[in-house]
Amino acid sequence: MQTDNTRPVTDVLSERSSRVVSLAKLHRSATRRTEKRFLVEGANAVDAALATGRARSVLVRDDAEDRFGELLDRARAHSVPVHRLSDRAAAKLAETTTAPGVFAECDLLTVDLDEVLAGSPRLLAVAVEPREPGNVGTLIRCADAMGADAVVLLGDAVDPHNGKAVRASAGSVFHIPVVRESDTTAALRALRADGILTLATAADGELSLDDADDVFTGPVAWLFGNEAHGLPGTLLADADHRVAIPIHGHAESLNLAAASAICLYSAARIQHRRSASSD
Repeated sequence: MQTDNTRPVTDVLSERSSRVVSLAKLHRSATRRTEKRFLVEGANAVDAALATGRARSVLVRDDAEDRFGELLDRARAHSVPVHRLSDRAAAKLAETTTAPGVFAECDLLTVDLDEVLAGSPRLLAVAVEPREPGNVGTLIRCADAMGADAVVLLGDAVDPHNGKAVRASAGSVFHIPVVRESDTTAALRALRADGILTLATAADGELSLDDADDVFTGPVAWLFGNEAHGLPGTLLADADHRVAIPIHGHAESLNLAAASAICLYSAARIQHRRSASSD
């Protein structure tokens, strides 16, 4: 039986099928790293995966096929296989309570730092040992929105392919290069060797963000610390500038997501204004 000429009926995969069992294992970081693939869920993420050519296959819950028909047609138009899932199979792949019912199996996204530096970046978001996936996803989303050239995750950082991180990025993880480097010292040395100023966020910074416009005229990398402990003292001492975000209320500090949004916007505002005036 076939419903129309563009949507052939295929077998519905059960939760015990080898494909579903294999994909469910991608919830683990070690498996993602070994197999060089990861799983995303939701229309926004699947759409971004297809648009950037990262999707290996698309999977849809059997009763949701009509709802995501346009997305599935686009996948087929790009020769991306589409598989139908039983309710239990979809539940096995889902990481959210109310699963949207559409998934994509994708190639890993991370790139090497050398590749980013070869593009002469002007604005980088660098997070040192971030552990909270939601914050990393939001950082990626903010960096993408502000036109940053890449996000760099240093040290023992959360995997940006983590499901919560991908969802928090709202598709931006597919649009901006993401680097993972375990050697923090070597990575920061490479940034400085490339002529990029490192700016560390610090409550007691010697430079207020309100007075930092001149610093943003050249290439800069914002350094953001771990959610619990902030930036290590050695990194603060080695940064070209320690920048304080003025806080006028009673809050003692800002989390990674909030601080990154403020800092990246401040730099992007000056850089884009300068770029526009030189055109």
